[in-house]
Amino acid sequence: MRIEVKDLRKAFGEKVAVDIDTYIINDGDMIGLVGNNGAGKTTLFRLMLDLLKADNGVVEYVHDPAEGTEIPTGRINPADSEEWKAFTGAYIDEGFLIDFLTPEEYFHFIGKVSGMGQDEVDTRLKEFEQLMAGEILNQKKLIRDLSAGNKQKVGIIAAMLNQPELLILDEPFNFLDPSSQIVLKHTLTRYNQSHTSTIIISSHNLAHTIDICPRITLLEHGHIVKDLSNLDHSAAAELDAYFNAEGDAEVQHEAGI
Repeated sequence: MRIEVKDLRKAFGEKVAVDIDTYIINDGDMIGLVGNNGAGKTTLFRLMLDLLKADNGVVEYVHDPAEGTEIPTGRINPADSEEWKAFTGAYIDEGFLIDFLTPEEYFHFIGKVSGMGQDEVDTRLKEFEQLMAGEILNQKKLIRDLSAGNKQKVGIIAAMLNQPELLILDEPFNFLDPSSQIVLKHTLTRYNQSHTSTIIISSHNLAHTIDICPRITLLEHGHIVKDLSNLDHSAAAELDAYFNAEGDAEVQHEAGI
């Protein structure tokens, strides 16, 4: 799944949230989107998922479907078509969940929407047993009664259930305990490699992002500041230097220097 962002703009009043001239995400990329609070990461994701309307510009999915699928080859603008939903999985926040259902009911609902039967859903859920850690299924709890970490897991698993060609996750490591964070890193890496899917995650956790993402895009004030290759963690030093400099500048600003 190739994604092309062109002349994309989104502002909220006087605040410019996204201002990107050109951004290409190649088929099979696993990208970490990083930046300070207010950088525009979530807004960019919402524009990609047609949850917000751009003031200008376009996001296009350039799709080469798998054999046997009915989704056409070509450029798909998510603002003009529903076809992209068949090959896309995403989890942004709790608003994606139907919290008056149990996890089992929610997974089966997602499966039904994606054309899967209950048995197929149950089979696919077995792939996530380590991530669920015995705390999601068969608990006789509604999603709204789960811990924040377990809600996060439900959202991530649901996003991956239909084995999407494009996976978008906003702050997936939030609320997860250290063991679950490590399991999730392995889960995402395996999925990217086994399905050659395009994965985009945003995260404030630089260490996890550097660990698993061969490409890292740094977004600040809606602009792409750096787009770095991260083979063998090569982006670590440059990112560390950038955020240290930003931190020093903020301290000086608050001190009136």
